[in-house]
Amino acid sequence: MAEKVQQQYNASSISILEGLEAVRKRPGMYIGSVSTKGLNHLIYEIADNSVDEHLAGYCDTISVTLNNDGSATITDNGRGIPVGIHPKAGIPAVEVVFTILHAGGKFGDGGYKISGGLHGVGASVVNALSDWLEVRIKTGGIIYEQRYERGKVCYPLRECGTCRKNDTGTSVTFLPDATIFEKTEFRAENIKSRLHETAYLNPGLTIIFEDKRTGMEDKETFHEEEGITAYVKALDEDKEPVCDVIYYKGSKDGVEVECAFQFVDEFQESILGFCNNIYTQEGGTHITGFKTKFTTVINQYARELGILKDKDANFTGSDVRNGMTGIIAVKHPEPRFEGQTNLHNTEAEHNHTNSSYQTENEVGQVIDYGNRVIRRKSGHGCSHNKAQRHYCRAVKAEALSDLARHRQLFGFLTLILLKKFHR
Repeated sequence: MAEKVQQQYNASSISILEGLEAVRKRPGMYIGSVSTKGLNHLIYEIADNSVDEHLAGYCDTISVTLNNDGSATITDNGRGIPVGIHPKAGIPAVEVVFTILHAGGKFGDGGYKISGGLHGVGASVVNALSDWLEVRIKTGGIIYEQRYERGKVCYPLRECGTCRKNDTGTSVTFLPDATIFEKTEFRAENIKSRLHETAYLNPGLTIIFEDKRTGMEDKETFHEEEGITAYVKALDEDKEPVCDVIYYKGSKDGVEVECAFQFVDEFQESILGFCNNIYTQEGGTHITGFKTKFTTVINQYARELGILKDKDANFTGSDVRNGMTGIIAVKHPEPRFEGQTNLHNTEAEHNHTNSSYQTENEVGQVIDYGNRVIRRKSGHGCSHNKAQRHYCRAVKAEALSDLARHRQLFGFLTLILLKKFHR
């Protein structure tokens, strides 16, 4: 048995952390760590709120600036955080957002249908972990501002200028608290990578990054009209593709599924999943649904084309996905994430069903088209056997070793997805 603690344990031993004190006491619970990764996460929390404005249809430009004094500024041209008095709290809504945990417009009856920030703690956590934070809001032709220091309000929300009535948006500048973080120097390359990723996932959004720190000056604009199709191409930039990027998008029961994938001349698979623009690092049912249905569809058509005989075993999931680079992105009104850092998406039924449904529909159509191309290029009215022989010559199938089996499947996927003979 452990040595007994000598202090008394009674009612007075129970602590109550008021306001944002809990965040400052246990920051890792809210941002994952107090390392550089957690430091950069502060920017992502504010920027993701701006992205949610884009998803709601009110923002098309976001700027992220690293200032020379160590602070960061995130600005958008969305609607602007509401400045009216909150009916329950009795203070301006913007003050509620930055000083009260689990407060925001993303709990079902707010101003967002799709959102990555669902816990209502992002802005208030950034405020709690900052030495100071200033917010400026443009709305109704007036500019409002408020300042906080370590989560505490410095002065009431006040007017600080005027603007055009149709000029709206929010600007947040904060300086991370050096007593909380191991280091307070933002890592620009990681931030740029995350912002570029966000641009790929939102084709209509422009994100401007600027580093104003002495000796690190940099400016870059991210805008990707091709969306996740361009993302897949970028991931395969230094690899040899064996097919064009296949892209499809669809929605069912209010859940939108978007997918892009390509095969390269390698034997590893790389499939990234996103839910409401958040990278689901540990997977999720949207990825599981895609993988399962893709394997099923490929096996179904392999048998119809005569590539797999009755006596042959089905291709495994790893067989059909060897060399695949893919992006699976879902937009869900009520996703379930594990933890504030959103590493895993557990919304099982809807994501699995919708990802499977769209994959079966769209991949099936591509394969049907490829099948018709095979028939046309190998002779009108030809049998499956003739098409298969033409296919085998094209891919130079070798012996029935494991490697050859992979190559055969590779050629099969190349044929039906790339439309190889259609060039």
